[in-house]
Amino acid sequence: MTSPYERALGPRIDDLHPQTAWYFRTIPAGSVGVGRGVFTTAGSRHRWLHPLFRIAEAAGVAFAGWERDVPFRIENRTVGGCAVAARWFELPGRTWVMPDVVALGPGGVLRNEIGHRGTVVTTFDIGVRDGAVVLSIRRVGLRLGPLRLSTPGFLRPTIALVERWDEERERHHVAMTIDAPLLGRVYEYTGFFEYTIESEHP
Repeated sequence: MTSPYERALGPRIDDLHPQTAWYFRTIPAGSVGVGRGVFTTAGSRHRWLHPLFRIAEAAGVAFAGWERDVPFRIENRTVGGCAVAARWFELPGRTWVMPDVVALGPGGVLRNEIGHRGTVVTTFDIGVRDGAVVLSIRRVGLRLGPLRLSTPGFLRPTIALVERWDEERERHHVAMTIDAPLLGRVYEYTGFFEYTIESEHP
């Protein structure tokens, strides 16, 4: 089955830069998409939020701290029509992993489960702007054991992700931001990476 991104985009995938379209297309069975790069900045600038982010870090959702020049690795797979990904952040003194699974829901809306146990669940729309992919979050919820909690509208953060091809550097560029009501920007990462499709069994 094809990538959920490819199905959600439909004919709009042809409006993407070819390198960006390639990143979001289906990864063949027996292969893995591997990205290697550096986040120029990553994390939260607000030290007083770091205790909260330590809980999120343990859950594989977001890490605690504010760092520059963070090496990272991405692995992407298409499994049963879902996009299954993991990201390794090489932070000072530790390697932190953020897994997530994206599936296509009714009406072309994408659903993303983030963390080791799918702790954070978001639904989002995928769009195209100037050859780049733009992801816009609709809803954010938490999965705490048997409990399912939806963030009320007045507390709901604004989460945005833009992925594009940088012609000058000849690399993929990704930028993700989380803005919370009243607090402003609480978490972000931005950086460049190279991407290849590799065999799972070299």
